[in-house]
Amino acid sequence: MPRIHVGIDIIEINRIEQAISSWQNSFLKRIYTEAELQDCHNVASSLAAHFAAKEAVMKTLGTGTKGLNWRDIEILSNSDGVPLVQLHGRAQNKAKEIGINEFSVTISHSKQYAVAFVIGDAV
Repeated sequence: MPRIHVGIDIIEINRIEQAISSWQNSFLKRIYTEAELQDCHNVASSLAAHFAAKEAVMKTLGTGTKGLNWRDIEILSNSDGVPLVQLHGRAQNKAKEIGINEFSVTISHSKQYAVAFVIGDAV
């Protein structure tokens, strides 16, 4: 019987802007992969949406931010712009442990907020 795991997150875009302003590349390199940085084109609203998606994936995995590396969760877009989740390292191991074999993610943002909703399908 399939089981569904869900996660949602919302973040103020200005929090990402402030983190970039304060810590610059050290923040970006700690949170995002090179592919994500290219995908976001250093646009704060896109970076915030990716951040929210990573947090939502962590919640879907049932870990929150504990025990996972931010870069173990990668949010990329396919050729149609649809966001995709790719897991590496401990995040990939956790997904296997709880039986999640596929993720669906949707992200959105306004002037002030970015939000992400993730569904993990487990069999």
